[in-house]
Amino acid sequence: MRRLFNTNFNNESVHFMLLILRVAVGAFMLVHGYQKLQWILAGGELQFANPIGLGVPVSLYLTVFAEFFCSILLILGMATRLATIPLIILMLVAVFIVHAPDGFDKKELGLHFLVVYLFLLVAGPGKYSIDRFINPGPGRRRR
Repeated sequence: MRRLFNTNFNNESVHFMLLILRVAVGAFMLVHGYQKLQWILAGGELQFANPIGLGVPVSLYLTVFAEFFCSILLILGMATRLATIPLIILMLVAVFIVHAPDGFDKKELGLHFLVVYLFLLVAGPGKYSIDRFINPGPGRRRR
C-alpha cells in the first residue's frame, strides 16, 4: 500500500513514459496532418480556415507543417523542443481563435494537445530519443 503513495521518481519509468507520450501524441496528431496533406497533394481548390489573415493556402501549409512534419519529429524525438513550438502555436490558434465562439466540447481536444505539448517543451524528449544522441549532455561521452 505504501508504494501507491510514494512520490519518488523512477527515472527509467519517466523516460519510458516520455517515449510513450511522444509517440502516442505524435501519432494522434499525424493523422490530422496526413489528411490535410492529402488535400494539398490532390490539387484543386483549397478550402480551409484563414484564422489569422495569412491566406488560405499559407494557413493550410503551416498547419500541415505543424501537424504532419513536426509530429514526425516528435515521434522520433528529434529537435523535440523545437518541434513542439509550432504545435503549441497551432493549438493556441485552434482553441482561442478558430473555436473561440464554440463551447468547451469543441475546445477540449485542442486543450489536451496543448497541455501535452507544453509538458514536452519543458520536460524534453527523454532518454529514448534521437536528441539524446545528438546532444548527450554534460557528463556523458559520445560513443
